[in-house]
Amino acid sequence: MKKPDTRTAMARLIGEIRAALPFDAPETRYCGDDCRFCAPKLLAYLESELEEWEQRLADGGRPDFGDLNRLARSARRIHRALQRNGLLPASAADAGQEHDRQTENEP
Repeated sequence: MKKPDTRTAMARLIGEIRAALPFDAPETRYCGDDCRFCAPKLLAYLESELEEWEQRLADGGRPDFGDLNRLARSARRIHRALQRNGLLPASAADAGQEHDRQTENEP
């Protein structure tokens, strides 16, 4: 099976990010009382990155592997922040990592 070129890979990554994160959900528009990360600002930042890459791809731009890696890393970090704010369900792996961090700090 042939690997996709970086343009195709970036387009797929953008689609996966848009499907995974709640850009239009009303609860992500406002910060609550228990906000550890500012969901509206994080999502606005990521939305602008996605729109920029969509425009660059439409104009014939070719991302490199570093561009793919940076966008994926930003999306993962924002996804984790939304999970910590309770705006997305925590995955089993994230729950285990959080438990490990909490038990490391216990005397």
